Amino acid sequence: MSMMVRGNVRMALSSVRGSKWRSILTMTGVIVGIVAVVTVVGIGEGVKRQVSQQLSNFGNDLITVRPGKPAREMNISSASNTDAIFGMGSTVGLANNDVDIIQKSGEAKSVAPLGLVPGEVQVNDKVFVNTPVIATSPDLPAVLSHKVEFGDFWDDRNDDGNTYAAVIGKNVAANLFEENVPLGRTFNFRGQAFVVRGVLSDFANVPFSPTASFDNAIFIPYRTAASLTNNNASLYAILVKPVDAKDVEDGVAGITQHLRDAHGGQQDFAVLGPHETADSGNGVVKLLTTWIIAVAVIALIIGGVGIMNIMLLTVTERMHEIGVRKAIGATSRQILTQFITEAAVLSVLGGVVGIALSLIVDGLLYVYSDLKPVISWQAITIATGVSLATGIIFGTIPAVKAARKDPIEALRHE
Repeated sequence: MSMMVRGNVRMALSSVRGSKWRSILTMTGVIVGIVAVVTVVGIGEGVKRQVSQQLSNFGNDLITVRPGKPAREMNISSASNTDAIFGMGSTVGLANNDVDIIQKSGEAKSVAPLGLVPGEVQVNDKVFVNTPVIATSPDLPAVLSHKVEFGDFWDDRNDDGNTYAAVIGKNVAANLFEENVPLGRTFNFRGQAFVVRGVLSDFANVPFSPTASFDNAIFIPYRTAASLTNNNASLYAILVKPVDAKDVEDGVAGITQHLRDAHGGQQDFAVLGPHETADSGNGVVKLLTTWIIAVAVIALIIGGVGIMNIMLLTVTERMHEIGVRKAIGATSRQILTQFITEAAVLSVLGGVVGIALSLIVDGLLYVYSDLKPVISWQAITIATGVSLATGIIFGTIPAVKAARKDPIEALRHE
C-alpha cells in the first residue's frame, strides 16, 4: 500500500471517528443488505444439506411419485406445495388405483402411499385438530429405511384386526397419550376407534418439509382411509423402492410408462429419483432466497444513496480544506482519490459489521431453531466485494464534485 493510499485511509478513519453516529446511520443500509445476503445464503445452503441428508437416510434408491407435470416440462417444481420433499399441499392428488398400478408394474419392491386424511383426533375427552393423520401401507418402514421402535406395523395382507390399527410418531405418543409407549391405547377418528399398534423411532427435522419428519403424525391403512372418506382422500405422494436398487433410472422409467398408460397417455404426474426429489425440494429454498436477496439489493442501493448524500454533505463542509489542499499543490486526482477512499471505507466498515452480525444470527439460528445455516465463505467474499463496490460507485459523484472545485472559490467558502 503506497504512502498516499495509507494517508487517505487514515484521513477516512479519522473522519468516521469524528462523526460516529452519522457514520453508523450512513452504514445502516449496507449493514442490513449484507446481513440479509449472508444469512439467507447460509440458511439456504443449510436447508439443502438437511434435505439431502434426510433423503440419504431414506436411502439412495427412493423413488417419489408426485401429482403434477414434471419440473423439466414446466420449468418449475413438479408440485406447487409447501413440502420440500414429499409434496404435501399439492392442489391435485394421486389415486389408490395408482398404487395398484405401481405394485403390479414389476418395477417396485415396496410401495408406500402418503395421503392426508382430514379430521379431528379424539383421545378420551380431548380433541386434537392439528395432528396430521396420514394414510399409508405397511411397506412404509421398509420404504423409508426406518424402524418401528415399539410394537410393530400392521399387515393388511390378512384380516386380523388391522383395519383400524394405527402407528404413531414419537411426539404423538407424548402429546396425545402422555406416555412414551401407548401400545394398545385407542383414539377416535372420523367415528371409528383406532388401536395404537406401534411407535416409530425419531425422525430428523427438515425445514420446509412437514412430512419429512413424521414424529407428529398418525398413520392408518390407506384402504381404511378410503372407506372412511368415501374414496375422497387423495394421495399427495407415493414412495417406491425399486426391485433393482442399483438402477433407479430404469425403475423411474418403468413406473412412468405404466402410469402414463393407465392415465390415457397423459403425464399429469412426476416420477422422481432421489436427486430430482432433492432438486425439487431445493426449489422452495431457491425461491425464498431469491426474494430476500432482491430485498437485500434494494437495501444496498438505499445504503449507497445514503453514502452519496453524506459524502456530498462532507464535501460541502470541507470545502475550505479542499481549497487549501489545492492551493498548496494537491491535484484533482488526489482530491478525487481521497473522497472515494472515504466512501469506500464507510461502505467496507458497514460490510464488516454486517458480516459479523450475520454470523451471530446464523449461530443463534443454529442453536435455537431447526434451521442449521452453513457459513458460506463465498457469500462473505462476495458481500465484502459488493460493499466495497457500493462505496466506490456511490462515492464517485461527491468525489468528482470535490475534485472539480476551483481552489479560489473553495477558499472563499465559509
